[in-house]
Amino acid sequence: MSKETYSFQAEVGKILDIVAHSLYSQKEVFLRELISNASDACDKLRYRSLTEPDLMTADGFEIAIRLDEKAKTLTVSDNGIGMSKDDMIDALGTIAKSGTQAFMEGLKEAQSGGEDAKMALIGQFGVGFYSSFMVADKVEVVSRKAGEDKAWRWTSEGHGAFEIEDAERDGHGTDVIVHIKKDAKEFLEAVRVENVVKTYSDHIAQPVVLKAAKEDDADKTLNSASALWTRDKKDITEEQYNEFYHHVGMAFDAPWLTLHNKAEGVISYTNLLFIPSSRPFDLFHPERKGQLKLYVNRVFITDDCDALIPGYLRFVKGIVDSEDIDLNVSREMLQHNPAVAKIRKALIKRVLGELKKKADKKPEEYAEFWDTFGMVLKEGIHEDFENRDRLMELTRFKSSMVDGWTSLKEYVERMKEGQDAIYYISAGDAEQAAKSPQLEGFRAKGVEVLFMTDPVDEFWMPAVGAFEEKPFKSATRGGVDLSKIAGADDDEKQEPEAESKDETSGAIDALTAAFKLALGDKVKDVRTSSRLTDSPVCLVADDGDMDMHLEKLLKAHNQIDAASPRVLEINPKHALIKHLANIAKTDANDKSLDDAASLLLDQARIVEGEPVVDPQDFIRRMTAMMQKGMAA
Repeated sequence: MSKETYSFQAEVGKILDIVAHSLYSQKEVFLRELISNASDACDKLRYRSLTEPDLMTADGFEIAIRLDEKAKTLTVSDNGIGMSKDDMIDALGTIAKSGTQAFMEGLKEAQSGGEDAKMALIGQFGVGFYSSFMVADKVEVVSRKAGEDKAWRWTSEGHGAFEIEDAERDGHGTDVIVHIKKDAKEFLEAVRVENVVKTYSDHIAQPVVLKAAKEDDADKTLNSASALWTRDKKDITEEQYNEFYHHVGMAFDAPWLTLHNKAEGVISYTNLLFIPSSRPFDLFHPERKGQLKLYVNRVFITDDCDALIPGYLRFVKGIVDSEDIDLNVSREMLQHNPAVAKIRKALIKRVLGELKKKADKKPEEYAEFWDTFGMVLKEGIHEDFENRDRLMELTRFKSSMVDGWTSLKEYVERMKEGQDAIYYISAGDAEQAAKSPQLEGFRAKGVEVLFMTDPVDEFWMPAVGAFEEKPFKSATRGGVDLSKIAGADDDEKQEPEAESKDETSGAIDALTAAFKLALGDKVKDVRTSSRLTDSPVCLVADDGDMDMHLEKLLKAHNQIDAASPRVLEINPKHALIKHLANIAKTDANDKSLDDAASLLLDQARIVEGEPVVDPQDFIRRMTAMMQKGMAA
């Protein structure tokens, strides 16, 4: 068969050039990536051989490195699963399965974030194999898939295209032949290669063997060839943990937390888990897949086991190795395996327990974790009834009274005398929430309000209802009564009022009636407000109606067709409202009240981040009001 030439996925040529020349400077990483890929190929074949023993044609697995100074090549070989022609096109012709667009956007952020940020980008988008082009002017891949007789050769110089042709190979597996550039000839030296392997790949379960260059010399195993999780914790350095995390998690940041323990009893297993310090790019993927690999007696089974850890802990990476699961277990069987269910329960308890320790003993470090993964962890409050109380203790919020994060327990401890509810306000972010006019009365009373800024908040709060018997109440709902709460504004109430209460009340009632008539079905009701101090009006949801923020989210996602009418609350102490109330008392049919009502409703909508329903009408009314005011 003659050579066939293929083009890389769109824009891959450009990305390859970036990876090879400017993405990161630690060129030695390419060898770690090739060894990791070879190890994965061996794991995959070991698993396949459990049900298809004929696939195994070798006594054991091995990753071999061959150096040829004369030919200027470094070859990494394995006797793993191998690749077919289609596998090559799919695996080696496509970069960043999450999409080149996402890669390019991530690159812009990484360029200003230093070397660590660039390394993290590589882990996120799976471009490790292409790092070979940092040290190579050409890369060849010769592979034969287990169970097939035919081998194939993939060749590329990293300039936007690759070639595939027939090849010969004894046995299954893959050879990656890196043609070393002149400025990277250090990687043809045995001492340099040995140092790189010991630094990055000492944990690889398969032996990494440097093949002798001369017949009289002996091959040399460069790594300890022992699965890291099987070793005693006291014998493992932080650097070794970090490198294993990079390998198993396909990541380049440092782990925020490492959990390594062995459980013995009815169910015996070992877990080596990591919580990342940076957010993976696929954290909010709709599938919410877990990041754990399952081993049975050091035999890789699957990295697609949703039964092992819940979706709200999908950021946890690492491995679980058990002796109490059958080697031939299928993914479907894992979903209903009692041993897996017990391990899952124990892992959740372990992770949440360690997070609690961090939250109690090192709150500043825990705040960093919450910034990164808090939104995901809160999903568990809605989903995991068994661990809901633990998760509630771990949950943190921004609030109107304190800087940084606060817990529900701390909020309850700060509640005012007479306060019987936990008040919150939902918004897109904390800054938007802090500017809401609905908070004015709470601030005047010194009542703290929590900011609910994550979409998931709208789902777990109705399910929970209360914390320590204190119900959650929205500050944007009608019916909020702050009169029972002792506050700083109480002294003001004792001061004599200049106006007669009856006269003021009558004028406000006349204005309320006029506004109701002018606005009609644009609002559900018009009421006086006890929550406003500075703003003339605000919108609230009536008791029993959907929260305004949730309604906005659902409408944005086309889950509802139209928003329901809101209640317009007016501030009877505001100078503008007093002036309009006097007009209403004198002449309830004054046409200026119609314009004022519509303008104030539009103002309340704008404050809520909503568009004006009729911009032309808004401009007309505003212009008329301004002209009238200037003429007065």
